[in-house]
Amino acid sequence: MSAARLVLAAPATLTQEIRKSRFVARARRVASPDDALASLDANGEADATHNCWAYRIGQQYRFNDDGEPSGTAGKPILQAIDSQGLDETLVIVMRWFGGIKLGAGGLVRAYGGCAAECLRIAQKEALVETVGVACFVPFSTLPLLQARLAECGAEPFAEAFSATGVELRLRVPRVHVESLRKLVADATRGRSALAVLD
Repeated sequence: MSAARLVLAAPATLTQEIRKSRFVARARRVASPDDALASLDANGEADATHNCWAYRIGQQYRFNDDGEPSGTAGKPILQAIDSQGLDETLVIVMRWFGGIKLGAGGLVRAYGGCAAECLRIAQKEALVETVGVACFVPFSTLPLLQARLAECGAEPFAEAFSATGVELRLRVPRVHVESLRKLVADATRGRSALAVLD
């Protein structure tokens, strides 16, 4: 997987007819393997002859041929995901058999091609890796810091108040951690430091 990873900005669907069989590909972003498996139930079609699928979430991946000959459906779908540099992605390709056998090579081309075309036309965006950070801010500095958090793409997700200030827990893009560290140090005149949580 390349360093510049992409994710789907919106679900995508593509329908193709290949030698009288109807293929429908559905692609969507998923956050975890459990999310991917839950999405299979919601997005597959019970009346399809086959519901073949694959997902990639970081280093985790799975694929399934759903009754097609081994290696002719799920693996080509996964290759379509990987070849486009996508992460956090599930693709289901459903087939309604039309009476003409495609052979192993034909199935690989049909499933892989349908998945690849669906992903090609899908809206994509860069995957921004974020980390959790924490810092203690005196009350006198809090408004200034809150006004400037957006400069670093930081978003608060928890606050713990004390008699002298507040501990902020923020989610920030990894590439902006050092900028936020400098911002916190400058705003608090060196009295507060940023700690990375994960």
